[in-house]
Amino acid sequence: MICMVDVHTPAAAGLSPSSSKPEERLAAGRTGYALDRQHVFHSWSAQKAIEPMTVVDAAGSWIWDGEGNRILDLASQLVFTNAGHKHPKIIAAIQEQAQRLCTVAPQHANDARSEAARLITELLPDDINHVFFTNGGADANEHAVRMARLHTGRRKVFSAYRSYHGGTQLAVNLTGDPRRIPNDDDAAVVHFLPAYPYRSYFSAETQEQESERALTHLRSMLLLEGPDQVAALILESVPGTAGIYVPPVGYMQGVRELCDEFGIVFIADEVMAGFGRTGKWFAFEHFGIEPDIVTFAKGVNSGYVPLGGVAMDDAVYNTFAEKPYPGGLTYSGHPLAAAAAVANIGAMREEQMVENAAALGQELIAPRLQQMLADHPSVGDVRGLGAFWAIELVRDQQTKEPLAPYGQTHPVMNQLVASAKSQGVLPFMNMNRLHICPPLNITTQDITFGLNVIDDVLSISDQHATP
Repeated sequence: MICMVDVHTPAAAGLSPSSSKPEERLAAGRTGYALDRQHVFHSWSAQKAIEPMTVVDAAGSWIWDGEGNRILDLASQLVFTNAGHKHPKIIAAIQEQAQRLCTVAPQHANDARSEAARLITELLPDDINHVFFTNGGADANEHAVRMARLHTGRRKVFSAYRSYHGGTQLAVNLTGDPRRIPNDDDAAVVHFLPAYPYRSYFSAETQEQESERALTHLRSMLLLEGPDQVAALILESVPGTAGIYVPPVGYMQGVRELCDEFGIVFIADEVMAGFGRTGKWFAFEHFGIEPDIVTFAKGVNSGYVPLGGVAMDDAVYNTFAEKPYPGGLTYSGHPLAAAAAVANIGAMREEQMVENAAALGQELIAPRLQQMLADHPSVGDVRGLGAFWAIELVRDQQTKEPLAPYGQTHPVMNQLVASAKSQGVLPFMNMNRLHICPPLNITTQDITFGLNVIDDVLSISDQHATP
C-alpha cells in the first residue's frame, strides 16, 4: 500500500491567496469579469449565454474565485494541473529560465528543450527517441497525422466515435463527439465504433465479448475502406472528455495487431491521460502495448506554460532523416515551457506523484464511487484509473437511459455543479457525467472532502431517476 502524500496543498498547510489584501483581490476579480464580458470570446460557448467563473488565485489543489471563495479543484482545470497549482519547483524553474533566456527561435538548439525531450523519451518505449514540440494537444495530433501520412504515403486516418482530439481543423475532424459535426470537412477521416463496455454498440455482455466484437467491427471497417489507403489509426489510450471509459481487456492489444498487419501507424493520444493521470506515466502502459507515435500536452508541465508534442519511433523519425519535414511552429519547444516540463517531471518523480495517483484511485476514489453507485439511483456507472474517473448519470439504472440524449446536457447537471461549487468543490462536467480528476498530489483530507460534497449533491440528480 502506498501512503498518499500531503504536499503543496492548502488544506494541510493552511495556505491562503497570494494577496494579503482581500479587497484588492475582489476588485481585480470584478474588473476582470467585466472586461471579460466586454472583450473575451470563449471556447465552445454561446457568448451571451455564459457567466464564467473568475479565478483570481490558486495554490495546491485549490483555487479562489472572484468573490474570495476557496474551491477544491477536482477538475485540475481542464485536467492538466497534474502537479497542482503553483508548485514551487515549477515556478522556480520558469523564473530561472526567464532570467537566463526567455525565448529562442526553434531552429536553434536550447538546453531546456533538449533536456525536456530527453526526459520525455526516457519515459517512453526504447525506440521512441525523438520529440517534435508543439503548443498544445490539438496541433500535436495534427502533426502526428501529417507525419504518418508522409511516412506511409497514404491518406486516410481512422478515429473512434466518442473521442476528442482537439479543436483545430484536422483535430476536430478526428474528434468523434458532436462538436465535430458543425466543423465536418473532407479530411479523409473514417470514424469507427469504439469498445465502450457500459454502452456496448455490439450487444456484448462481458468485457471479452466487447473486445472481440469491437475488433471484428474495426477489421471490417479497415477492409471496407481499403487498409492500403489507411495511414494512421488514432486512439486516446483512455478517452477523457468523451467519458473516461477504460478499454476492455485485449482491445488495445488487438488494435496494435491490426495496425501491424496492415502497416498502419498507431497514434496514442495521451494529451489528457498522460504524465501520471491514470497511475502510470502513460495510459497505454496499462495495456502492454507500444504505439508508433505518442502525442502529449497538458500534464507534461501541468499547464504552467503551453506545451505539447509528438514523440515518434525511429521508423517515423528516419523518414525525415534525409528529407525535410514540411511543418513547424514559431514557439516549438519554447524554453519557458520546456523548463517547466523539466521541473514538472522532476517533481513528479521526487514526490512519487504517479504512484500516489495509482494509490489514490485504488484506495480512495474507486471504493467511494462504488458506494455512490450503490447509494444513488441516478448513478449508472463509475469508472476510471488513478486520478481519472467518471460518474455517469442516468434516469434508470436498468435501462441505462442517460439524463439527456447523447450530445445534450440536462439542466440538472448545471445544478449539480452549482451546488458543488457553493460547498467549495469544482468538478469537471460533460453531457451526463461528472469527472473526478484532482491533482495527482492532492491530500487524503482534500479528496475525502471533495468526494463527500459530490456524494451530497447527487441527491439532486436522484430526483430525476427511477428509484
